[in-house]
Amino acid sequence: MLSHVTIGVGDFSRAWAFYQPFMACLGLELRFHEPEVPWAGWHSAGGQRPLFIIGKPFNGAPHEPGNGQMTAFMAATRAMVDAAHRTALAHGGRCEGPPGLRPHYHPHYYGAYFRDTEGNKLAVACHHPE
Repeated sequence: MLSHVTIGVGDFSRAWAFYQPFMACLGLELRFHEPEVPWAGWHSAGGQRPLFIIGKPFNGAPHEPGNGQMTAFMAATRAMVDAAHRTALAHGGRCEGPPGLRPHYHPHYYGAYFRDTEGNKLAVACHHPE
């Protein structure tokens, strides 16, 4: 369905320090890291798409997180959701909802919500029974 998702950042070095360990925790592979541009991108292990990219806005205007926008990453297990949330908070993220079941979405939805160092809202979700 998706080719790529791009998330704007204001401080690329700070965002890189957040996303590098977070993506590793989810088992996502670094596809490129070009701090001189600045931008970086990851994809699923063994795949090429979809691609998740962080970078300064192309038009040179300041980054502003969008209201109502969120990017959610899939986790294979509930333990991976817990670990990703811990990793995000340990690297400057801000909690927007701790890991747990959200049965109002569906009976097995286990997710966590947080903001990155730039204010972008992210989530990690597992859709499988424990």
